[in-house]
Amino acid sequence: MRIVLRQIGPSIMAPLLVYEIGHGAVMPVIALVALDAGASTTVAGLMVAAIGIGTILGDLPAAWLSHRLGEKGAMLTAMVVSALAMLSCLLTDSVAALAVALLVMGACAATMHLARQSYVADVVAVHHRARAMSTLGGVFRIGLFIGPFVGAAVISVWGTRSAFAVAVAASLLAAVILALVPVAGGSGGAAVGVHAGPVGVRRMFTRYRRLFLTLGIAVASIGAVRAARVAVIPLWAEHIGLDAATTSLIFGIANFVDMALFYPSGHVMDRLGRLWIAVPCMVVLGLGTAALPLSGSAATLTAVAMVMAFGNGIGSGIVMTLGADVSPAEDRRSFLAVFRLLSDVGTSLGPVIPAVIASVATLALGISAVGGIALLGAAGLARWVPRYSDYATPAMVREHHRRLAEERAEVTRS
Repeated sequence: MRIVLRQIGPSIMAPLLVYEIGHGAVMPVIALVALDAGASTTVAGLMVAAIGIGTILGDLPAAWLSHRLGEKGAMLTAMVVSALAMLSCLLTDSVAALAVALLVMGACAATMHLARQSYVADVVAVHHRARAMSTLGGVFRIGLFIGPFVGAAVISVWGTRSAFAVAVAASLLAAVILALVPVAGGSGGAAVGVHAGPVGVRRMFTRYRRLFLTLGIAVASIGAVRAARVAVIPLWAEHIGLDAATTSLIFGIANFVDMALFYPSGHVMDRLGRLWIAVPCMVVLGLGTAALPLSGSAATLTAVAMVMAFGNGIGSGIVMTLGADVSPAEDRRSFLAVFRLLSDVGTSLGPVIPAVIASVATLALGISAVGGIALLGAAGLARWVPRYSDYATPAMVREHHRRLAEERAEVTRS
């Protein structure tokens, strides 16, 4: 852990934590601000989805920006532009301007996520990679957990829109931290910011089409089930008659469980291989989701939500880790842009699946369908991760350590 913190703590984790606190502050108030600007209830709900749409639209351009500016430059640009977008949300009374700003916010998030993943894949040695990626996932969760409390404190004094001022300040402070921190040297791959010439996302998809349409789809199922989890817990709580305060408390307990598990996840992946986390993560999520319609009280819903959070928490960093494992040294950015696009599309579709099924059948059936998707995703990961990742199983990890020991011995002899 100390090695990971030393390598990417100041340059990635610190600015990312500050940045995500700002985003966490505004997430609960987006719909409220849209309503205040004159949007209908439907449009206000769509405003929240605008960030996800912006992320999808920004995934592929993020690779181009990283090629032009390098990972650090891309992250700095995303932070500054995000601050401007949030300033627009703070000042505007136009629903259209608010929508555009949220789309930009999503595109900036896509750039941040791609750049940080590519950076860590280059800087951190392979045998520490999963711990680094899971810690990034944990920092992301911590920031989003703290953000609403910071936002609530500011809102209590200056009103709802002041949450966007928190996001502006957080984005600019994160940019200052990142700008002042020197870039670490690579130890896991190419030096940071030094890649082979860009291949381009279109040619990258063509070249690795089979991987994207197999492992990529399995990874998309992770995003879908995770996003659906956030939607179905409140829906089922309302269905069984729980009030908003109780639902929020249940969600807070579940999020704490989720947040607490990020480091053990990476440690297991580095020691025993990616499958020891990828498959259990989806199996627990699937079984927990399928069990959700069986809960009929606050106590049973809390128990099921904690099981689902456990499954989600132990999977912290799994998508980023797999993406880094299977990405080629040649134009890693473009590869990861396509890989992230598949995951983000899955994330966007996740909440839609139970809603669509509920509209023609029942909410319970829609939730159970999400559980089935998780179990299918687990099967896909079990099938495809060993084919494409060199660190999928304990035997593969031992082989990596054997080769590493031989290389070190050769260096010592020479």
